Amino acid sequence: MKKAIRCAGAMVLLAGAVGAGLFAKSQTDVSLPQYKMVSGVTGNLNVVGSDTLNNLMALWAQAFAEIYPNVNIQVQGKGSRTAVPALIQSTAQIAAMSRPMSPVESAAFEKNFGYAPAQIRVAIDAVALFVHKDNPLTTLSLRQADAIFSLSCLRGEEKITRWNELGLSGEFARHGITAYGCDSSCGTFDFFQQAVLKKGDNAATVNEQSGCAAVVQAVTGDPLGIGYASVTCLTANVRALKLSVGDGGQAYAPTLQNSLSGDYPLARFLYVYVNRHPVRGVDTLTREFLKFILSQQGRRIAVDNGYFPLPENIAAQTAALSEEL
Repeated sequence: MKKAIRCAGAMVLLAGAVGAGLFAKSQTDVSLPQYKMVSGVTGNLNVVGSDTLNNLMALWAQAFAEIYPNVNIQVQGKGSRTAVPALIQSTAQIAAMSRPMSPVESAAFEKNFGYAPAQIRVAIDAVALFVHKDNPLTTLSLRQADAIFSLSCLRGEEKITRWNELGLSGEFARHGITAYGCDSSCGTFDFFQQAVLKKGDNAATVNEQSGCAAVVQAVTGDPLGIGYASVTCLTANVRALKLSVGDGGQAYAPTLQNSLSGDYPLARFLYVYVNRHPVRGVDTLTREFLKFILSQQGRRIAVDNGYFPLPENIAAQTAALSEEL
C-alpha cells in the first residue's frame, strides 16, 4: 500500500509557511532531482483550470512531450472554478488552481470518491495592480485598492473613483478611474476578493475580463485603467504598482524576494490537485508528469519563463511527495 499523502494547508502570506531565513540560497539553484525517463509512459492527459497557470502548464507539457513522443497533453486554462468539476467528472487528471480548493469544492470531491484530493504546490505567484505605462502612479495601499474595486469598502476608505483622489495632478486629475478585474470563474477573482476586499462586494463599475491576460490587455489599451492580475502577465505597456498594507506604510514591489519574505501583501501559492486513490495511487502518466514539473528541469522552465519558483525547502518536500503518488 502506498503511503498516505498529507498536504499542508494553504497560506496567503508565504512568510507564514516557512521561516524567512530558509530563503537565503539561490531560488534557481536548488538540489532537486533531475527527471529520468522511464518506460511505459503513453496516452492522453488533460489539465483543466487556472488561466494563471495555463502558459506554464503548456510549457511543461511541451517539454514532457519531447521526452515522451507518444504522450498527448491538453491544457485548458478557463479558470480555477472549472478545475474541480473536471476532476470530479474525470474529464481531467490534473486540476490546476491559483487558489486552494474551497471547503465546498473539497467536500464535493470527497462525497464523490470517499477520500480527499491530493494537493501539490507547484509555484509562487504575486497578484499585482497594473496601470498603463504612461500613468505616473507608483504606489497604492490595500485600503485604496479596496476603495477602487469594492462596493463595501470594508477596509474603511471612502469610495475612490477619480485619479486626483490618489494624488495625481495634471491631465489625470481631470479623469475618472476605469477598473478592470477577472471574472468569477478565475481563481484570481476569488483571491483578490478575499485578500483585498475582505470578502466584500465587488463594485458594479469593475469591468470583468475573462482572465489575467485579458485584464492586462485591457489596461494596455486604456491610459485611465487599473487592473489586478498575476505578475506573470507583466508587459512593457503596463507597470506593476508597489503595494502597502496601510496608507503611508512601506510599499513593496511584486518581486520573488518580497513575496518570499511576506513583505509583498498579495503573494500566493499556485496548486495542482489530483485524484489519488489511497491504495492504487494515480496512473503512471499523471505521476510522471508531476514528477517532471517538480524536478530540476521543471523548475528551470518555470524560472526561465518568468514564474516564481518554490523556495528550496518546499520544493524538496513537493518533489519527495511526487514519489508517493
